[in-house]
Parts: sequence; C-alpha cells; structure tokens
Amino acid sequence: MDFFKLKEHKSDVRTEIYAGIVTFLSMIYIIPVNANIVSNSGMPLEALIIATALVTIIATAFSALFSNTPIAMSVGMGLNTYFTFGVCNTYQIPWQTALGAVFISGAIFTLLSFTNFRVWVVKSIPEDLRRAISAGVGTFIAFIGLSQMGIIVKSEATLVTLGDLSSTKVLFGLFGLFLVFTFWAWKIKSAFILAVIISALCAWIFNIDGASFPQEFISLPVINGENGLSAIFGQLDIKGALELTMIPIILTFFVTQLFDGIGTITGAGARGKIFDSKDGEKKLGRTLGADAAGSVMGSVVGTSTVTAFVESSTGVETGGRTGLTALVTAICFIFTLFLLPVFKAIPANSIYPILVLVGVLMFMEVTNINFKDKSIAVSVFFIVTMMPLTYSITNGIAFGFIAYILMCIMQKEFSKITFGVVVLGFISLLVFLLQGH
Repeated sequence: MDFFKLKEHKSDVRTEIYAGIVTFLSMIYIIPVNANIVSNSGMPLEALIIATALVTIIATAFSALFSNTPIAMSVGMGLNTYFTFGVCNTYQIPWQTALGAVFISGAIFTLLSFTNFRVWVVKSIPEDLRRAISAGVGTFIAFIGLSQMGIIVKSEATLVTLGDLSSTKVLFGLFGLFLVFTFWAWKIKSAFILAVIISALCAWIFNIDGASFPQEFISLPVINGENGLSAIFGQLDIKGALELTMIPIILTFFVTQLFDGIGTITGAGARGKIFDSKDGEKKLGRTLGADAAGSVMGSVVGTSTVTAFVESSTGVETGGRTGLTALVTAICFIFTLFLLPVFKAIPANSIYPILVLVGVLMFMEVTNINFKDKSIAVSVFFIVTMMPLTYSITNGIAFGFIAYILMCIMQKEFSKITFGVVVLGFISLLVFLLQGH
C-alpha cells in the first residue's frame, strides 16, 4: 500500500478500509435518489440506476488514484435537480442536449484545472456570494422536493399553496421527512439511506401508493434494451449544446460545480488537514481536476454533473486520509450494480424527503454570511429567493451578481468590484439577453 503513502499520512490499511465503508454507507442514497429525480427528464429509470452506480465507481476510483485523497465523487445533488426540472422540463431541452451541456462545462472546467483559474476565482469572488449560491440551490431543491411530494401544490389564486394533508401520498411524504430529519438530528452517519430503507419497507408492507416488495433482490445489470444502460450511454448531443441559447445553461453548470467543488473539497479536507501538508496545494489541484473530469465521464455514461461529495467528510472524521479510503468506497459501489430490483421498487416519496434535508444543509451556509454589508445582503437575498421563485439557478445567480455590482456602485464602493465580479456580472447580463431571444 506504499502507493497511497499510508505511513506518511499517519494512517493504516484497517483505518482506511473502515473509513471507505463509512463513506459508502453515507452516500449510497445517491443511487435511488438521483435515478428517481433525473428520470423525470425522460431518461429510463433502470438505465439511470446503473449509470449512477457506474459513474460513482469510475469517478471515485479515478479521484483515489489521481489525487490520493479520501474524497468520493458522484452525481451532484442540486445540479441533477437543475438538469431535470430547470433545463429539461422548464426549457423543454432534450436530455441528450442537456448532457452535451454537462460535457462542455466539464471539459472547460478540466482544462482550467491545469491553470491558476481556481485560485483566481477564490480570491476575486466574495466568499459570501459563493455561500449564497449554495444556499440558493438549497432552497431550489427543497422547493422541488416539497412539490414532488405534494406538500406544495400549484394554485391559480396564490401561485402555490399547501397540498392536501389528508392524502395518503402527502402523509407518507411527511413520514419520510420525519424519519430523515430525526436520523440526522441523532447524528446517524447513514441517516439518508436508513430513512429511505425504513420508509420504503413501510410502503411495501402496507401497500402505500401502490408500492410493493421487489419480486427479486439481486439481478445482473441491465445493459441492452430500451431501459438498459445502452439507451443513455454515449447519447449526449454536444452539437446541440453548442447553440447560443445554451450558453447560460453551460455557465450555470460550470459556475455551480466550481463553487460547490471548491467548498466541498476544502471543507472535507479541513476536517482532516488533508491539504495542510507541503504538497497540499498540489493535492487540492488534483482533486479539483478529478472533480471536473468526473463530469466529462458522467455525461458520456449518461448522468448530470459529477462532483465531490460532502459525505466524504464522514470518512475523514473516522480516520480516512488517503486515496485508499475513496478506492474502498468505489469498490463497495460495485455491489450496487446488482441491486436494480430493490432500487427500482423504492417509491418516489421515500426519495424526495432527502432533497428537502439536503436543501436545509446547503441553506445553512447563510449563517456564515455578513448581512451587515448592504451589497452582500441585497445580492444574497436575490440569489436565494430568485432560484426557487423563477425555477432557475441561472436566474438566481444572474440577479445576485447584477444586484451586487449595482449596490456597490450606488454606495461608491468601487474597490469591491473585482475583475471576477465584473466578468460574472457581464455573464449575468448575457443570460437575460439570451433568454429574451
């Protein structure tokens, strides 16, 4: 195991294996959750289950071997929701073209990973605005989770209103919410998947909303056929994604992944001082590079943007310090390739409560924002509120950065308008101009 330099990182094989298993248990929920969400774009559920597992294995193993850090990779929560509901459903863009946009944004990010671009972003974009984007995405995906559960419904009089609380579907969704928030409050590391399993079992036992036990629990991965992996593998439409109107969407994928990746990787790394060593900056750069390359791989396999998973911090907290932790996680995910019948049988309202809790976790970033700064307060408000209200992460970011620049100008705080802010402000104006055509 000298490849991972365990002694140098003051770790051992037993600790790394244990940490890898803990990370796996913390993030296994992504397979049924992502597949269920993205299937709303028109992609087959069975194919998405296999694709999600496969891309998690490939991206996490690549990160382990390339960066030698305990950071696991999978399909990003928030961006998968934007991919489905914000791009495919709202703008009526075919999922093949949306995958092409993911590929382009990932390719750009990968190329820029070999430069000092990430350092420039960290230094030139106010940290409060980066946190606001995370919080805004949180409100957006929580809103979608609540609406998919039927807790929030459309209203002709008030646009949205409370759903029918006497409905079995809604009550079951509230039960799922209760479970996941309870397990999270109890600090159970596998809270997400435990809540999904228990709620699914209840649905199967009591036949809630037509749910029933899977006829079999293990099967070979479905590769061929209209519902097999071949139906989405390599089906991305890069040419269609190169149209002018796709620029805002590509930029949204890029900017959100960039900020999310930097925040997640540095946050998880800080818990174990992963990047504090003499080669820490090199390891950080390699991990960010693996994060970017994962999206390129994912779009080819047939998934939305791949990014570093915050659940990696659970493995770090239990002692994981090297790529061996991530490699063990990747190996564990191989077994999920054979659990298609189980994942397929999980009802939707066992899945969507996870979106709400993830939204809460992302929204918690607002606690670190300086609301005493008027420019920050106004821009953060627009970022966080406009994402769910316009059903678009793109619009939220655009409103926020334009508001920030205007507030700085009105207060004559010109020194706060960095080149990075100007660039994103210009892109934001471009977003609105392109949407008008």
